[in-house]
Amino acid sequence: MHLKHSATVLPALLAWLLLSGAALAQPSEEATEQVPLHPMELSYNASMDKGISLKGSARRILEKRDDGTWRFRTDVDSFIADIDETLIFRWENNQVVPLRYRYELSGFLIKNRKEAIDFDWDKMVVSGHHEGDRFSMALEEGALDPMGYQLQLSQDIKAGKREMEYRVIDKGDYDTDRFAVVDEEIRRINGEEVTTLKAEKVRDSDSKRQSLMWFAPERNYLLIRFLQVEPDGSEYELTINQASFDR
Repeated sequence: MHLKHSATVLPALLAWLLLSGAALAQPSEEATEQVPLHPMELSYNASMDKGISLKGSARRILEKRDDGTWRFRTDVDSFIADIDETLIFRWENNQVVPLRYRYELSGFLIKNRKEAIDFDWDKMVVSGHHEGDRFSMALEEGALDPMGYQLQLSQDIKAGKREMEYRVIDKGDYDTDRFAVVDEEIRRINGEEVTTLKAEKVRDSDSKRQSLMWFAPERNYLLIRFLQVEPDGSEYELTINQASFDR
């Protein structure tokens, strides 16, 4: 799901105290253990609270394609908005290497939105469009898209990192997004207690927006809860409903 568009998608990422010296998530020059990705299919219950409660569902699929690349897809289906978000990428040296990103939002009483990003790693150029505005610019080594960094975050936390920083291309420009694991919590999911690592997106100290994620180490670091609180107090939440993955 597109975490930047919090007013239309359900959740975003993580937030709260301002960190310093976050480790940039780039491939290490030293030899590191290669960690394989595992195909998975997850379903979530989605809810929004903006004066009235709205319920929906979300599905996330990670699958390997015949050509060796991967497809990461999220579908959100709710009364107020439907979202189709897809990333084609390579998994190299424990890093997401994005190739093609597509995002489409349609809904009731909201403006439809589209975004496309294409990565040319041979020419080191990234191009695309956001709501009809086209862009083309130099491609930075290690750059990610609005969906790929979510997958990279879970894999970096799985690898033991607790402070992360990513260069993310969105809306035709680069953002620097910082994250931190801040706590370990026991969450009750579908009637079962699950140990989780709680992560937040690091924002400016005066920011009133809060974005949180809970990952379950004992369940292959699956994202089991996703919460965003907007400055007006409204909330967007995803809670895992069902999960299956290949080991």
